[in-house]
Amino acid sequence: MVREIRSDEGVSVDPGGARLEELSPEPLLTRDYETRPSLVYERLRQRHGAVAPVDLLGVPAWLVLGYRESLQVLQDDAGWPKGLENWRARTEGRVPADWPLGPSLEVNHVLIQGGPGYKSLRTAWDQALKPFQDPRNPQTKRLKAAVTAYADELITLMGEGGGTGLADLSAQFSRPLPLMVASHLLGFPGSQGDDALMDMWRVLDAGPDAGPALDRLLGALAELAELKLKTPGEDFPSYLLAAHPDLSLDQLARELFMLLGMTSDHVGILISNTVVEVLSGEDSVRASLSAGMVREAMNRVVMRKPPLVNFVPRFAAADSRLGDYTIRAGDPVWVSSAAAHADPLFADHVAPTTTVSTRAHLSWGAGPRQCPARELASTVAAVGVGRLFERFAHLDLALPVDQLPWRSSPFMRGLRSLPVRYELAPTDRQPPAVDPAEAGAGAETTAGTPARDVSARQRSSLWRYLTGLIRSGR
Repeated sequence: MVREIRSDEGVSVDPGGARLEELSPEPLLTRDYETRPSLVYERLRQRHGAVAPVDLLGVPAWLVLGYRESLQVLQDDAGWPKGLENWRARTEGRVPADWPLGPSLEVNHVLIQGGPGYKSLRTAWDQALKPFQDPRNPQTKRLKAAVTAYADELITLMGEGGGTGLADLSAQFSRPLPLMVASHLLGFPGSQGDDALMDMWRVLDAGPDAGPALDRLLGALAELAELKLKTPGEDFPSYLLAAHPDLSLDQLARELFMLLGMTSDHVGILISNTVVEVLSGEDSVRASLSAGMVREAMNRVVMRKPPLVNFVPRFAAADSRLGDYTIRAGDPVWVSSAAAHADPLFADHVAPTTTVSTRAHLSWGAGPRQCPARELASTVAAVGVGRLFERFAHLDLALPVDQLPWRSSPFMRGLRSLPVRYELAPTDRQPPAVDPAEAGAGAETTAGTPARDVSARQRSSLWRYLTGLIRSGR
């Protein structure tokens, strides 16, 4: 089959059976992708259809742009498995050792892993998360109370300089909140988790200190894993060990890293994106929020601006037709949820003026490997957004929406900062009485439970960072 491809540059001819390595794919991670990824996806769709060959920092890959094709890949775990052992170019030594995306894909945790060990690991994840995601369990109620308490703590800290001011809602609320909750779920003792959170931030930002930060973070998680092995509690690592007792300390540390990193960044971006959609005057989103439908508002947000724009790669188990191309066995295939949501086959069925949206979005994936923590993450984001609009009398963007700074990576897309002007509600200027340590996901509190060590919290690197933002006037 020969397919004619039309573009602004003219007409080219592509042999439908050409191998990925023969197509000279165009780079994906360009300046255009950083600023306007939707235009890049659309250009690729016009040139190639539902599946396009792209260059990922020197490594060729297939990018799935079509909604139907994305579901085809995500729902067929046998035909399109995960696991780097399935990558033909890597096995043949054609992936550079210093490939920038290598480190993020080499950590073999539940998000990346393929092969026979995945099923038992995923089952353990589901069992370990169930206490925090099943509304029938008391831990779920305590989790919501803890999220509320952490959100209130951050909001109160923002308002310490007075009831009104200017803040970076991303740095001071959206990013620290899910990390604090994740730290709580991991059962870090005292304020030790706060220091790990700062290192998680450094790793996610991929700055010059990301390497040392990753070493410190993995060391802290390994120490935590050893602690939970000796003294289990009512927290995620203890439940994971109970469900999968064969996990080594190194394996457990990698799973904790996945929960801390992936869930927190995803949730933080979701909170910020939802706030922007509400404040920028999108009538349908505001209608959903005012009707108390925070989750429905988030559903509409993730259809237009999903935090996770591209999933980690899968690989063709055999030569397979996808879109207008034949994908060879062992070729890497990256599903783009952002591009799939913009596919006319999907987007045309979502009416922008309705207050009730479809839940057919791919923000959490689809099929048997759908995100195991999606309910937990949705709860954290929904409670966080709800507390913001309950405790602030006024909240307005400090920049025009088209001037907000975005950051894109091969996987995620979110705001670098979210400057807002705020005014706390007149009756809500005092710190809430709820203590996160007493509302957490751990054991039931009793009259003998000691109060949280406030001084330890205030000495932590996270709190020094947040109070520093307030003093600097950000």
